[in-house]
Amino acid sequence: MEHHFRAFSFVDRISSVEPGVRIRGEYLIPSNLDRFAPSLAAEAVGQLAAWAAMARMDFARRPVAGLAGDIELLHAIRPGQRLELAAELDTVEADAASYGGSVLVDGVLAIRLTHCVGPMLVVTDFDDPDALRARFGVLCNGGATPGGFAGIPEFPLERTGGEAGQRIAATLQVPTQANFFADHFPRRPVFPGTLLMNASLDLAALLATELSVPACGARWALRSVSDVKLRAFTPPGDVLEIEARLNELSADAATVKVDIRKGSRVVGGARVRLIPEVGA
Repeated sequence: MEHHFRAFSFVDRISSVEPGVRIRGEYLIPSNLDRFAPSLAAEAVGQLAAWAAMARMDFARRPVAGLAGDIELLHAIRPGQRLELAAELDTVEADAASYGGSVLVDGVLAIRLTHCVGPMLVVTDFDDPDALRARFGVLCNGGATPGGFAGIPEFPLERTGGEAGQRIAATLQVPTQANFFADHFPRRPVFPGTLLMNASLDLAALLATELSVPACGARWALRSVSDVKLRAFTPPGDVLEIEARLNELSADAATVKVDIRKGSRVVGGARVRLIPEVGA
């Protein structure tokens, strides 16, 4: 498929791997992109860990997004940069894989993930095991040609209500068609949980613009996402309701709780921490 391993794949090369134990790799962000969201860099670590988990299971099962204890956003990431990716796997079992990992840029720690858990599901429900096995061989033997990622279309949040500085409610229309569905996943298109996380960050950042800051010239900047939970798959065409609510506010930090629902069903959520930065 034209967009398989291109439209939503963020590992160009695997430099070392002990299946089910640890893995190192890299990804070159195309320089022609307008931006590269930090959630996509976190996705790159998850994909790297998934390669090690799939190799451990001989490509019979694969992890999908589930839980993330903490994702620290420590340094800005920009198009044109090369990401140094690492993942350490704590467990790889038939039902779940757990891992942590990091992203370095020019030797500087940019993102750190801890206490992540992905349910292990049957590969054939999502992708072709032989295609995955062949791709793994390419990544481990010189790597793939960089530059396949062409970006993600905008998914504007439509504000539907709220209370200034306290709460924002919005809807997200999941597209019925998008190139990334051919990569996530070919046999069962699913809206990436990473993009749901990105929408949560965007809504939390919008709420932060309505908060007062303790220092003149400062603004609230995203610092971490914790207690990330994805409880259900989101197919193409779904309409989701997202709510960001201020949980705590002090001179040092603001915490925003985000919930994602489809009707009355909770499909995901996260806790976003912001800190005041001058000139951020």
